[in-house]
Amino acid sequence: LRPFHEAEKPRSRWRVGTEAEKFGVYVTDGSPVPFEGERGIQSVLLELCDRHGWFAEREHEGGEVIMLRRGDATITLEPGAQLELSGAPLSTIHQTCAEFRGHMAELRDISDELGIGWLGLGFHPFARQADLPWVPKLRYGVMKQYLPTKGALALDMMRRTCTVQANFDFQDEADATRKTRVSLALSPIVTAMFANSPWVEGAPSGEVTHRGRVWLEVDPDRSGLLPFAWADDFSYRSYVEWALDVPMFLIKRGSQIVPNTDQTFRAFMRDGKSGLTATYDDWLTHLNTLFPEVRLKKTLEVRGADGQPTPMVCALPALAKGFLYDDGALAAAETLVSGLDHDGVEAARAGIAKDGLRATLAGREVGEWANELLAISEAGLERLGALNRRGEDERIHLSKLKALIQNGKTPADAMLDDIDAAAPLLPQVLEKARV
Repeated sequence: LRPFHEAEKPRSRWRVGTEAEKFGVYVTDGSPVPFEGERGIQSVLLELCDRHGWFAEREHEGGEVIMLRRGDATITLEPGAQLELSGAPLSTIHQTCAEFRGHMAELRDISDELGIGWLGLGFHPFARQADLPWVPKLRYGVMKQYLPTKGALALDMMRRTCTVQANFDFQDEADATRKTRVSLALSPIVTAMFANSPWVEGAPSGEVTHRGRVWLEVDPDRSGLLPFAWADDFSYRSYVEWALDVPMFLIKRGSQIVPNTDQTFRAFMRDGKSGLTATYDDWLTHLNTLFPEVRLKKTLEVRGADGQPTPMVCALPALAKGFLYDDGALAAAETLVSGLDHDGVEAARAGIAKDGLRATLAGREVGEWANELLAISEAGLERLGALNRRGEDERIHLSKLKALIQNGKTPADAMLDDIDAAAPLLPQVLEKARV
C-alpha cells in the first residue's frame, strides 16, 4: 500500500503529466528507423544530448543509451524503438502543449537532417513485425518470450503501437478509487474519441483503432478494465491483491535479471526465487509491468488513447483533466456512467475498435456518450479557469477534438478522408499524421 499512500497530494499540488509516443520512419520509403546506425534512433538520442542539454542514461553500466533525462522530463524507447516523451508534471495544459512543441522542435532539428519523420498514429501504418528493431532493454527480452504465450497480438502491442497517456494526482484513497472507477468506465469511450489507427502494413485495417483491437489479445492477467475495481468497496488493497496475483516478468539486481514468469508476486514474497527475496523495489518494478486501461501507481494513468499528431496530443490530457480535477465534472461523469457495468463495457470494446463512435454501448451510439463526456469536460475546464496569455482557458485544446466528435468522426475517419487509393500512401500519411 505504501506507493499509493506516499503519492497522495493536496489539491494545490495536483499536476498533469503527459506521455506521447510516435513512430520514426524514413520519409523516402516509410521504413522504420532502426535502433543503431548513423541514422538510427540512438544517434538521435545522442544528438539531443549534444545539442539540447539532455542527459543520457543507461539501464546498467556498459549498456546502450535507451533513456534521456532533463529536469522532470524523460525520453524513453518502447520495444520497437517508438520514441516517447514523458513530460514533466505541469500545472496547465497550456504548459503541456508548449512542452510538446518544444520537444518536437528539438527532434526535428536533428531528424530532418537524417531524413526521419515522426508519425502520430496508434498503429504503425507500414511496418511488419520483421521490419522492426528490438530495443536492448532488459525487461523487453523477457516480455518478448513470455507475452506471446498469453496473447496472440502481444508483440504487436510492444512494437507496432503508440499511445498518448495522461497522468493525474489524487488526494487520498477515496479520491484515487473514485477517479479510477470513473476512468475505467469511460475508457472505451475515450478510446473511440481518439481512435487513430486505420492502417496496417500499408492498407486500411477496416478498424478505426487497430491498436484498440490489439489490446484485446495481449495478456488478460495484466490488462483490461479491472472487474474488481467496479465494486463499491474498491480500495488500494483490492488493487494490491490483484497485482500480487499477476505473474511477474523478472527480478532485477543491478545489470542482472532473473526471468520469473512462473511466479506471481505473492508467491515470490512467500517462497523467494534462486536465493533472492522480495524487496520494495521489486514491488515497484512489478507495478510497472501491469497494463490495465487505467493504472494506479504514484499517479492515476489514463492509457486508452491512440497516438496522435501534434494538434491532438494535448486533447487527451485536457479532456481527462476536465472530468477528473473539477468536482462538479467528476460527479457528472459518475452520473453519466452510473448505469454501466464491467461486463457490458468489456463486451463493447471489440465493436468500438472497429466502428468507433458508430459502435453501440449500453444501447446508445458511442458518439452520443462522447458528446456528453466532451460537454462535461469542457464545463470542468471552464470552472478550473486556467488561462493562457491570451486569456483563453484550457477548452481551446479540445477544439479540434470537438469539431471531429460533433461531426461523428474519429481521428481515423479524418485520416481516411480524401485518401487517394490510386496514389502512393506514404506521402499522404506523412501529410496527415506527421507529428
